[in-house]
Amino acid sequence: MLRAIRCRRRWSEGFTLIEVLVALAVVAASLAAIGGLIATSVRGALAVEQHVALVERIRAIMAALPRRNELSIGQVAGEIAGYRWQVTVLPYPTGQTGAASQWVPRTVVTTVRSRSGTALQVHTVRLVRRPSE
Repeated sequence: MLRAIRCRRRWSEGFTLIEVLVALAVVAASLAAIGGLIATSVRGALAVEQHVALVERIRAIMAALPRRNELSIGQVAGEIAGYRWQVTVLPYPTGQTGAASQWVPRTVVTTVRSRSGTALQVHTVRLVRRPSE
């Protein structure tokens, strides 16, 4: 009887190799899932950071646009802090032919492109005094 008790103790002490392998597999699967979530979060944060940088550049460019009386139809391009930009001023299609107002709307399209190729485009309308005839 004493011998039977010793045998049981030997088997009940510690973990078997299979139990350890199963525990390691569970830990590995959990770490893989957590790693995937972290990678997704990092990619999302980088995308948001890049978008914010593009918006900042567009705001800086639009703040530096000429005044109303100097805004003429055409295209201007350049580079600021490694971001290529382009501003295009076009006539706004109003459908009105008469001179009902002293103001004429113009479409202003501002495009900023980062070095990686990501682009952001903003369309706005600016009022310009009608040229005197």
